[in-house]
Amino acid sequence: MPLPDVDVVIPVHTPSRPIERAVRSVLANTVAVRVTVVAHNTNADAIAANLADLADHPGVRVLSLQDGISSPAGPMNHGIDAAEAPYFCVLGSDDELDPGALDSWHTVAVSTGATTVIPRVRVEQSVETTPPTRRGRTRDLDPVKDRLFYRCMPLGLIDRSRFGHLRFTPGLASGEDLEFTAELWFTGSRIAYDRNGPAYFGHDDATDRVTRTVRPLAEDFAFLDIVAARPWYAAARTDLRRAFGVKNLRVHLMDAVAARLEAPGGIEAHSAELLAVAARIERMSPGAIALLARADRKVLVELGGSAPSAEQIRTHLTARWGGGPDGRLTANPFLSLHRQAPYRTLRDMLP
Repeated sequence: MPLPDVDVVIPVHTPSRPIERAVRSVLANTVAVRVTVVAHNTNADAIAANLADLADHPGVRVLSLQDGISSPAGPMNHGIDAAEAPYFCVLGSDDELDPGALDSWHTVAVSTGATTVIPRVRVEQSVETTPPTRRGRTRDLDPVKDRLFYRCMPLGLIDRSRFGHLRFTPGLASGEDLEFTAELWFTGSRIAYDRNGPAYFGHDDATDRVTRTVRPLAEDFAFLDIVAARPWYAAARTDLRRAFGVKNLRVHLMDAVAARLEAPGGIEAHSAELLAVAARIERMSPGAIALLARADRKVLVELGGSAPSAEQIRTHLTARWGGGPDGRLTANPFLSLHRQAPYRTLRDMLP
């Protein structure tokens, strides 16, 4: 077939995934598209059979990758390696695109010269409110002012001439997409947001997603050392590194705390390691901890006690979203209106 305008990569790990739904949603666009389905450590013929009539579509190809590694990085990278179009896009095998999504993203990219087009994302009936951009902002987004680090997955359209070198980080049990998106936001230009266009539609009905597994903290946060070692991170402005750190503390670290409240040995068995991660993030992103909500700071204080209480930590984690002062204000009240502090960040997450 002629060179497409967009290459879409869809890794699939088991024949039970609804791959036909995902592929059919990509083909429901008028822009010239090619879908690369990567059968990862599974029988490629079985995956092709699940595509039904789409297996013979000229815009669909099935590649096989048998690497024996249980990570989505390998098949994502295998598909990106095979991309040739000016733009590429990744899609989960459980997910789909709203009708016309690629047409809309491509129009935005061509009309604005954007190197990255961020889409709306909805999961089932809920619309994701990240990134918490400035109200109404759709063009020339700024990674700090528009808090792009809260969009952790590289969804949408990516200019291959600018970012064709980007790959998912191999060898990680989780967080394989975080280095990818960090470089997009740290080094990108002319970033656009298709705020009102058709969405990336994520389904939450899979029972074997690796992101639901509680792993050792060293595995969950291995991406930090990888990002810190990149030249673009070392050269970044302080406000960029601080914004990156605040997001990691507020999202990834607090999620890790919540996931370990009922872990073997209780939260006390993990408290020292959790605090070490917080300290690692602060060293990478000086000033990040100061921009956390009071409730988050109270979680860290509780973790540092002689006998951390899971009940107290649950109370503090709940207060993060309760709308009260502990969820909106920083420990230093003069920092409460900082762009990366909770008050403005949570305000801009509202519809």
